[in-house]
Amino acid sequence: MTEPEPSAAHASAAHEPAARKTALDAVHRALGATMTDFAGWDMPLRYGSEREEHLAVRSRAGLFDLSHMGEITLTGPECGEVLDYALVGNLSKLAVGRARYTMICDESGGILDDLIVYRLADQEYLVVANASNAQTVLDALRERVETRGPGKRSGAEVRDDRDAYALLAVQGPEAAGILRKLTGFDVDGLRYYAGERDIVAGRSALIARTGYTGEDGFELFVAPEDAEAVWSALREAGEGAGLVPCGLSCRDTLRLEAGMPLYGHELSPALTPFDAGLGRTVKFEKATNEGRFVGREALAAAAGRAESAPPRKLVGLVAAGRRVPRAGYPVVATGEGGEAGKGTVIGEVTSGAPSPTLGKPIAMAYVDAAYAAPGTGGVAVDIRGSHELYDVVALPFYKRD
Repeated sequence: MTEPEPSAAHASAAHEPAARKTALDAVHRALGATMTDFAGWDMPLRYGSEREEHLAVRSRAGLFDLSHMGEITLTGPECGEVLDYALVGNLSKLAVGRARYTMICDESGGILDDLIVYRLADQEYLVVANASNAQTVLDALRERVETRGPGKRSGAEVRDDRDAYALLAVQGPEAAGILRKLTGFDVDGLRYYAGERDIVAGRSALIARTGYTGEDGFELFVAPEDAEAVWSALREAGEGAGLVPCGLSCRDTLRLEAGMPLYGHELSPALTPFDAGLGRTVKFEKATNEGRFVGREALAAAAGRAESAPPRKLVGLVAAGRRVPRAGYPVVATGEGGEAGKGTVIGEVTSGAPSPTLGKPIAMAYVDAAYAAPGTGGVAVDIRGSHELYDVVALPFYKRD
């Protein structure tokens, strides 16, 4: 009996590059983390109970390694104008030391990624992209630097800084108190969506009051060689405050409770910001580039459709029972309280999970506009052939006091 030929899947897997490791990889493994391949990175999924990690962030503090995120720096006298052209936001008006949530779209208005942009200096911006889209965003920014205006090359440079940073986050009600122990920086004076360079645990860092959990918190951009020292200092400073290391799994349930979209789930190239209920990120009144930016015409049309007759809206769903919906599950009408007949598909779940805070399964879903108002009845999720009842609620599911 001869050995079988390797399958195409095995053959291609043999040539796939190994997952990248963050500067804290050895630390995670020493802590017994369950690791997973996420967007080409070997990342901690959980260290123990993801529910306990989740609740620690809600009540105390959690420490995350987010070094898989993609950092891109723009410098030069026209970098603000370039970002006005390349992104949907009005970044040239962003004050130094502030940050903004924004998006990069294609010519048809489809979302390529959602981003946070920090203005670090008059002629310097830091763009932070999702790990899975970092190369796409980098390529798009480089191309848009070259093509802004007919025959005009921009006075801006785009630099790939993904290897220049490790990114740590401390999130939760105790986050400010923990960070205060490690820096002379005015932690309490730092506004939400602001960032400044200072010293943390003796290391240089960009300290940003941003996060993806629905809690107060900070993200620390440090040199990779400083990551382990800053991580260790944060853990020591947080011992009395109940800080715990947290993985990507609880980060997902935290952001879901907070109603925060995830690219590939609530956001995609098939959707515009207006489809996703995030039309506020699109700024048509830009003064630079004669008001031109990539996707402007398509987005103006999308804005009109969203105002007049949106086909579907993003809503929250809370289960009446215990079964958990997952992305891709159909949302159906029950035949009660709505226009569609029983079993008619009226939407689709984009994200779903048990909510440790609410104690019930929750989901975000795009549903027909007729079923999108909070309190609307007659909605169920088709979970493997069983129609489980859900209540339509306003997002977010959770908002801190």
